[in-house]
Amino acid sequence: MSIASDIETKLRIAFKPDFLSVVDESHLHAGHIGARPEGETHFRVEITSNLFKKRTRVDQQRMVYDVLRHELSGPVHALALSTRSP
Repeated sequence: MSIASDIETKLRIAFKPDFLSVVDESHLHAGHIGARPEGETHFRVEITSNLFKKRTRVDQQRMVYDVLRHELSGPVHALALSTRSP
């Protein structure tokens, strides 16, 4: 299973999102620190979930970081994150 698939699966299970987009942007960072030739190091995630209601944007992002702590402590070098509630 790919890192992108792992991220998507974990976020779908944890947040039951109305909208979720996981995009591997590693090709945009080729040659940069943290980039690997095989990719899957830099991601853009957009997620909309009812679980974010009445939470600050910082709290929403912390919730996502907590779910993805394994990926963020290893193979993922950078995560651009956009969270919202419906």
